[in-house]
Amino acid sequence: MSTQQPENTAPADRKVILVTGASSGIGAAIAARLVTEGHLVVAGARRTDRLRELATSTTEEAARSGGALEPVRLDVTDRADVAAFVQGARDRHGRVDVLINNAGVMPLSRLDSLLVDEWDRMIDVNVRGLLHGIAAALPVFTAQGSGHLVTVASIGAHEVVPTAAVYCGTKYAAWAITEGLRQEVDPSIRVTTISPGVVDSELAHTITEAGAAEAMRSYRAHAMGPDAIAAAVSYALAQPADIDVNEIVVRPARQR
Repeated sequence: MSTQQPENTAPADRKVILVTGASSGIGAAIAARLVTEGHLVVAGARRTDRLRELATSTTEEAARSGGALEPVRLDVTDRADVAAFVQGARDRHGRVDVLINNAGVMPLSRLDSLLVDEWDRMIDVNVRGLLHGIAAALPVFTAQGSGHLVTVASIGAHEVVPTAAVYCGTKYAAWAITEGLRQEVDPSIRVTTISPGVVDSELAHTITEAGAAEAMRSYRAHAMGPDAIAAAVSYALAQPADIDVNEIVVRPARQR
């Protein structure tokens, strides 16, 4: 029996792809799928132990596909940290083809609960984190004459429900910022918004208000897996350079 190791079979269209919030949930699913498709994924998050576990879990698939996963500590609320995340990837690999702005938090609560610190956290991660990513990646994409920015927004960018006013506000903002970017940039730079419905992830674990937590348990009764969102991202990235997938809304069939 041959003991020869699998050859590196990286595809000719292998991309250098940066993913924020990659330590769990949607971000981890996106990173893992893109590795299996042969891409070099730079996975950023604060929980580096989770990133290392993700890198280990994708080792076998990476060997088959020619992909790779590179864990990097990242705090998207720190502008300098995001700039270093993008520039470091460019310095190491010569280019950055895609930035997937996925990092997000969702501590839902009624407005009259006045959980202002939690509101600030959502604004810092969901809005400022996105802007930091754009500020870091756009000059790189412009200099290269190519690039693809993907924002993971939410169905909350299209509707508002009780306890979600601030969260939906941040996701409306993320949608608007990304759509504005799409209209402003040169056609050589593609811009996509992915708006997930209810997904089985850790986002709901950050809810501290009892009423909001209970409502979320009912809301998530028919959640979909994060792989559905990873598939949507994969589809958008795989289109020819002259095709720009502007937005994909993905939700469970039971979420009407």
